[in-house]
Amino acid sequence: MTNALAAALRDEIQRNGPMTLARYMEQALAHPTFGYYRTRDPLGAAGDFTTAPEISQMFGEMIGAWLAVVWQQWGGPAPIRLVELGPGRGTLMSDALRATRGVAGFHRSLELHLVETSEPLRRAQAAAMAKSGVTATWHDTFDSIPDGPLLLVANEFFDALPIHQLERTNQGWRERLVTIDDTDGDRFRHVLSQEPAAYDPPAALRDAPLGSVWETAPAAQAMVHALAERIATHGGGGLIVDYGYGQQGCGESLQALRNHQRHDPLADPGTADITAHVDFAALAQSATAAGAAVYGPLDQGSFLTSLGLAARAERLRASALAQQRPDQAAAVATAYKRLIAPTEMGSLFKALAILGGSQPAPPGFAAAP
Repeated sequence: MTNALAAALRDEIQRNGPMTLARYMEQALAHPTFGYYRTRDPLGAAGDFTTAPEISQMFGEMIGAWLAVVWQQWGGPAPIRLVELGPGRGTLMSDALRATRGVAGFHRSLELHLVETSEPLRRAQAAAMAKSGVTATWHDTFDSIPDGPLLLVANEFFDALPIHQLERTNQGWRERLVTIDDTDGDRFRHVLSQEPAAYDPPAALRDAPLGSVWETAPAAQAMVHALAERIATHGGGGLIVDYGYGQQGCGESLQALRNHQRHDPLADPGTADITAHVDFAALAQSATAAGAAVYGPLDQGSFLTSLGLAARAERLRASALAQQRPDQAAAVATAYKRLIAPTEMGSLFKALAILGGSQPAPPGFAAAP
């Protein structure tokens, strides 16, 4: 095998038979010793991918404004747990906290909790938070965050949670499993289970054409259900921003990135970022079933525009020009387009808000359906 994690997965398959894609993905990303997120800082030009907060400070500033306004709409409860799932380098939270320093009472009310398993990223987050003046507490899981009202944000977190893939065959829906390649013991390949799938596609998709693939993420749905139960019981709200689709359908979205290039998800596990598009409809259903109110999903471009991104971009551009920094002004314009243009992140990325049922509609969203 090309690496220690691949050897461990091969041994597990030899002992137990083919594993689910979810198991493979979980181990590739979160194995305690060799998992992708456990061993590196994956962000930026020197990493494997770039997220919206790394593209521009404007993204975190808009999220910060959203959080502060929602807190004000609730009457400014104190204390309130400010939670971020998968905070990356801490860039989003650092920008959000800087943008909200002038909101009376907001920072004094905050208890900051960051859910992160990567030690390299925790170190980067600690450095970012040291500049904010807000003390952070780190957690391995959302479950360990103390009870009480919360404000939660998750940007590009749910796309990395494990998925199952099912394929429609003449024998019905069968789950795609991962096994060792017959012709090359150093590689993995897909194989279909001989047993009926443990998960059922939505009724509208069950008669999809032969060969259709449906993806489901029980881990993501369970986490949103737990979050929504917490919100319904203790108050608060959550904002999820990620790439995915609003209407359920068939299709394959599993992908891997290494050095900002496409990579085979089944090659060299632990060395590339593996993700799949988020099923926002399924997340919304999980949140509603737990008793919370759901708003969205909205396209990221529409969401950020409604929060005033254009005005913020113009102020930054004008400031750069006043300082005779045309290069910086051009960078602001480029980042603005990248965040909202339909051909960039504007349409593929979406925003979903989850709130307690008695709270007003949050900024950027119409009334809940």
